[in-house]
Amino acid sequence: MRNTPLSHASHVQYEPVHIGIVSVSDRASSGVYEDKGLPALKEWLSRALKNPLTFEERLIPDEQGQISKALIQLVESGCSLVLTTGGTGPALRDVTPEATLAVAHKEMPGFGEQMRQISLKFVPTAILSRQVAVVRDHCIIINLPGQPKSIQETLEGLKADDGAQVVPGIFAAVPYCIDLIGGPYLETDDAVCKAFRPKSAQRTTPASIVH
Repeated sequence: MRNTPLSHASHVQYEPVHIGIVSVSDRASSGVYEDKGLPALKEWLSRALKNPLTFEERLIPDEQGQISKALIQLVESGCSLVLTTGGTGPALRDVTPEATLAVAHKEMPGFGEQMRQISLKFVPTAILSRQVAVVRDHCIIINLPGQPKSIQETLEGLKADDGAQVVPGIFAAVPYCIDLIGGPYLETDDAVCKAFRPKSAQRTTPASIVH
């Protein structure tokens, strides 16, 4: 399923970004209840990124083969970023990490480590989470928690009442990672999530201006 591009920019033109979003749930995929993962991912990404965004969505059951197949298809369709939600706990049907690792060319363990550190600020059961992140070709694939509130906290990090960053979210490192693997230059809205890049990797102006 593809969606039309979304963009914050009116007078500048940023590089378009194709993003895959995957919600893994037996019950949501069978219609037992409404999926909330895909809308949460789209809403946060649309706020956080200034680039024109095109989303490709998947809602699939907790089946390792189907998950791996979907991830490969999204990468081959040109996604620079794929985010999954759901299926990362210790339950017998939770196989998203295994499906993700099965398609990996490189594993990025720091993302999972930071996600658990963020979640531990809220619940001790965060240590049960098994989220992973991997690189396949020119795309980074990241497993996220299943709840919309947890998705936002993981991506955005923890902020004080005055807006100061207390614990960095994982998305601060995503744009530079995508730079390094040959993807488009992601521009973030600093009010939502300030991307970190070394000075040598920063661009001072967008690629082009719309006249």
